[in-house]
Amino acid sequence: MISGTHISEDDPRNKNILIHINGELFPRDQAKISVFDSGYLIGDGIWEAVRLKNGVLVFLDEHLNRLWNAAAAVGMTMGMTKSDLYEQIRQTLAANQMHDGVHVRIMITRGFKKTPSQDPRLLLSGPNLVIIPEYKKASAQVKENGINLFTSTIRRGAPDYLDPRLNCHSKLHEVQALIQAIEAGADEALMLDVHGFVATCNSTNFFICKNGELWTSTGKYCMNGITRGKVIQCAQQNAIICREKDFSLFDVYGADEAFVTGTFGALTPVVKIDGRIIGNGQPGKLTQILSTLYNEAVENEIESVITGSKSPF
Repeated sequence: MISGTHISEDDPRNKNILIHINGELFPRDQAKISVFDSGYLIGDGIWEAVRLKNGVLVFLDEHLNRLWNAAAAVGMTMGMTKSDLYEQIRQTLAANQMHDGVHVRIMITRGFKKTPSQDPRLLLSGPNLVIIPEYKKASAQVKENGINLFTSTIRRGAPDYLDPRLNCHSKLHEVQALIQAIEAGADEALMLDVHGFVATCNSTNFFICKNGELWTSTGKYCMNGITRGKVIQCAQQNAIICREKDFSLFDVYGADEAFVTGTFGALTPVVKIDGRIIGNGQPGKLTQILSTLYNEAVENEIESVITGSKSPF
C-alpha cells in the first residue's frame, strides 16, 4: 500500500466533477489548457488549496491572503479581486453540488505565451485560473499507522533565490527530495535548510514533541502553512509550550513524538525517520491532543462563518 499525507480514500464521485478554467466549466476528462500556458512552459504560477467542510471554505481568508502575497512576490497581476475569486470558487462548488468533504485546488498562472520563453513581455493573455474541487478524505489507515520519513540530501533553498515560503508551481526540488525518500523506502522526505537545521518536509510542515514541548522550525525555510500556524496557535492558547527554533537531526532522533501538518491531512503522525523509531513507534499523546484542538478550531471557524460573525473570506 502507498502511504503518505496526500493519500486519500477512493471516491467514485470524482469521475464526474466539473473543473473551472477561466470562467468555464468542463468535465474532468475534457479539462485542458494550452501547452503555451506559462505554468506548463516554465512553472510560472502560484496556487492554494482549501478544504470545504459543512459548506464553509475553512480559513479561506488566510489562504487568499497568502495567495495574493505570492502574486505580489512574483510580480503577477491577478486581474481579479478576492471577492471575484471567492465567487468563482462558490459557483464551481455549486455546479458540482458539493457541500462537504471537498479539497479545492486553486491554480493561477501568468498567462499564455506567444512562444516558449521566460520573458513575461511575450504574454498573449492575462492570468489563467483553474479550480479543481475533489471529494477527498485522508486515509484513515495512514492516520492510524503514521508515516515514515527519510532525510533528503536536497536542501530547502535560501530566500534570495527561491523563497521557501512561496507557494509556487516550481516544485521540482521538492519532487526530487520525495523521489529520494521513496527510493529509500520511506513515504515522504524531511528536508534541511541551508545551515543543516531541520526545515520542513517536501509538502508538509514538520513538528517534534520533546519533554512536553512542541518544536518546529523558525519558518524562514519552510512554507508557512495555514495548518502549521493554527497548530502553533492552538498550543499557545492551551498552555502548551511551542518553540519555533533551529534544531537538528540529533534532536529529531531523540524526540518523543513527531508529526506533520497540511491543509489536506491536518495532523499526521510520524513514527519513523531515517530508520529510527520515534518514541514508541505509535502516534503520540501530544499529537492526539493537538489534533483534537485543531479540529475544534476548524469547527469554531465553521460556526463563525455560518452564524455570520465572520466573513467567508
